[in-house]
Formats: sequence, structure tokens, C-alpha cells
Amino acid sequence: MVTTQSANTIYEILTAHRLEHVRYAIRDVAAVAERLAREGKRVIALNVGDPLAFDFRTPPHLIEAASKAMRDGKNGYAPSPGVADAIEAIRADAERRGIHNVREVLVTSGVSEAIDFCLTAMADSGDNVLVPCPDYPMYSTILAKLAAKANYYRLDEARGWEPDLNDLAAKINSSTRAIILVNPNNPTGAVYSRKTLEEIAEIARRRRLPVISDEIYDKLILDDQPTYSFAALAPDVPTVTFNGLSKAYLVPGWRVGWIVLSGPAETTNGLYESLVKLARARLSANHPFQHAVRPALEGSQEHLVEVIQKLRARRDLTAHWCQQTPGVSCVPPRGAFYAFPRFEIPGSDEEFARQLILGRQVSIVHGSGFGADARAPHFRLVFLPDEATLSDAYRRIGSFLADSRQAPSKAQAHPGPLQ
Repeated sequence: MVTTQSANTIYEILTAHRLEHVRYAIRDVAAVAERLAREGKRVIALNVGDPLAFDFRTPPHLIEAASKAMRDGKNGYAPSPGVADAIEAIRADAERRGIHNVREVLVTSGVSEAIDFCLTAMADSGDNVLVPCPDYPMYSTILAKLAAKANYYRLDEARGWEPDLNDLAAKINSSTRAIILVNPNNPTGAVYSRKTLEEIAEIARRRRLPVISDEIYDKLILDDQPTYSFAALAPDVPTVTFNGLSKAYLVPGWRVGWIVLSGPAETTNGLYESLVKLARARLSANHPFQHAVRPALEGSQEHLVEVIQKLRARRDLTAHWCQQTPGVSCVPPRGAFYAFPRFEIPGSDEEFARQLILGRQVSIVHGSGFGADARAPHFRLVFLPDEATLSDAYRRIGSFLADSRQAPSKAQAHPGPLQ
């Protein structure tokens, strides 16, 4: 006799073990803030780098370009590599930035998809990729999904968060597939010197490795200083450069990013074919918004003057608060809109962030969420809010810091897990 299970049988769907290593602390903190907001509490969010959540607005000529594309019927699938007009504009922009040997351009759904495509194309299970530490967690998350390894090299706080080149070189082994740079850097706000980039290029040449250079913040430079695209300094090194509209052009929700592939043709052809294969599999990136790429890159840049002016003032306020607050130290950021100060605190950085948001309604991200050493607790602060809001947030953090140092139990304002 055959016994069949009841249709009402409840069973658990098993999930892949590799997801145990997937983390994204930035959004984990946001989930707590959303919960408090539903309870009617106002949370000052210093955890997510979305300029449009604050007093920044998308340039009107970009909105008009995207709207016109929709009115003109550009609402179907785009070519998988991207719209030809966008690709031409991205090539021209790369040339202006000194990248004179562009092989191919691929438009992606934000830099996040660019990261996913490149790591998927380069790394098999068991391979490793050199990732800066502290890191932008998207890299380690995708590598975990691929069952590949994030091979962390150290960023040196004592040298303005520049890469520790000796550590980087020492970490390379037979399973290493690429070197990742994030410059300007998230989460530290560092902008790498020409000397550092040239020395990394020499390591890449010597060890025959491609470089992935994430330059999404390259137009948000807060000091008067020269900046360099890695591919422009090392035209002989096969390089994948990431960029997009999200940050400098104030459209993070449009999800328009791109890959610029440069270097000797014989070293890049196979990679491009693999990238296009992945692009075809997902059909296309967002079609109408690609028609804003040329107006963004070649049209008025007036909005950037105001953006940089605001960010400089808010960076200076942040740096001053760090300098004046007992138990806080910080390398002043030089690009993007992040600071990465160190706090003298009892206990773990994650617990501190949890208690801060529950007790003072300020959300920041613990440094260990970026792979930083929890024994030297750092936190990423997003200084996008206006000065009055930042001052209020820093007053709350300072008060919480003082309470936590004087009597750790006093700062434990709200029990319960970070969920």
C-alpha cells in the first residue's frame, strides 16, 4: 500500500549554505530605522548614501531627457549592451578622463549590476579577488554568492586610508583573479594619490592581474587636488572601470551605471564576451533612463557646483565635530560624502550602533559591517543632511558616547536584537 502525504503538510524550504556569508549592514540598519518610523519616531539617517533623501534634487534637464524618451516610445527593451547614444557618450567621457584605449562599454543597472557581472565573469568557486578593507560590502556579498573569496588587503588609516601596498602584494596567490580599487573610497572618503595608483599598476603588471576600479564618486572631490582614473595612468593594464549617474547626477533610483573596459585588446576580448553573455541573459538595463546619459555627461554641470559646496561645508562640520568630541578621531574625508571615524567605546561596534538608533534615533553603520576590525571600532557617517540636522545628530551621538563611557549600562536605552 502506498501512503501519500497530505496536501496540507508543512515543510521548510532549504536555502543555500553560501548565503550564510552574505551581509549588507547598510540596509540592515535601514530596516531598524523603518521600524522605528512606523512607531512614530523620527530617525536621523546617517547610514544610506542617497542624496535625494535630503536637500539635493535631480537636474531638470535629466528629468526632461528621460521623460522625452518615454514620450517618444523608448519603453521597450534596449540593446543588451546599452543604447548606442549612451555608449558613445560614455566613451567620450572616458577619453576626457584620459582613458584613450577604451575597448568596450556596457551599460548596467547601476554599478551594483556592473560589480555582479564582472565578478561572475572573473571568479569561479574557490577563486579569490583582492578587496580593500574596510570594504564596500557589495563586493564581498557577491563573492559569497559565487562561492568565491574576498581576499582582503588593508587600507592604512595612518596614511589617510591609502592602500597598504605591501599587504596587497603579499595577499596575492595562485587563485587571485583581480585587484579591486574603490577610489574615491566608500566608506572612508579617501582619494588615492597618483603615486599609490602607479604602484598598484606595477603590482598588477608584475603579477599579471586585471584591475577593477570603482570610480562612481569621481566627480565628488571635496578638496582642490588632482584626481586620476586608474586606467588613464596604466593603459597597458587590463582595467574595468565602473561609473554611473547615481551619485554625481543625483539619480540613484534610476539605476544607470556602466562598465568601461580598457587595456590591450588581446587581454580584454574574452572578458567582454562573457560580460555581454550575462547582459543578454538579463535582456537589458533600464531603457528610457539611458537617454539621460549624454545630457548628463555633456550637458550643464551647474548642479555640481552647489553639490560640492554643500558637501564641503558638511564635511568640515563633521571633521570639526570629530576633532572636538572626546573619544572620537577621524581622517578628514576628501571625496564622496562619507566619514569613517573611530569611537572609543565599550563593547562591540554593532551593539553600539544598535543602542544608538534605539536610544537616540540616529542611524549609523558599524565598521565591522564593512569588514573593519571590531577591536578598533569605526563607524560610517553619511554627511548628506543639512548642517542643522547634522549638528542635531552629532549632539545626540556625543551625548550617547559620553553616557556609554561613563556607565555602559546607562547607554543601553532599549533592549532587543537589531532586527
